[in-house]
Amino acid sequence: MTTEKGDVQVQVTYEGDRITAVRMLKAPDHPQTAAAVPELIAETLTAQSADIDTVSGATLTSDGYKESLQAAIDAKGA
Repeated sequence: MTTEKGDVQVQVTYEGDRITAVRMLKAPDHPQTAAAVPELIAETLTAQSADIDTVSGATLTSDGYKESLQAAIDAKGA
């Protein structure tokens, strides 16, 4: 996913059907992104989906993260 701040790409690790880890493969080099990523990953692990809240101050990164996350989740089901 490309945002105005830069590319966002995530990798999802599963154990069975459960998301056990999310790793940022590409992220914008921006202070708000660095602060938002741990929160986005924690929310993903709790929600077990891409239906998570946007991190205030990192809207573009959050939107890119959620879109990339949903693509990774969809790819597992393909």
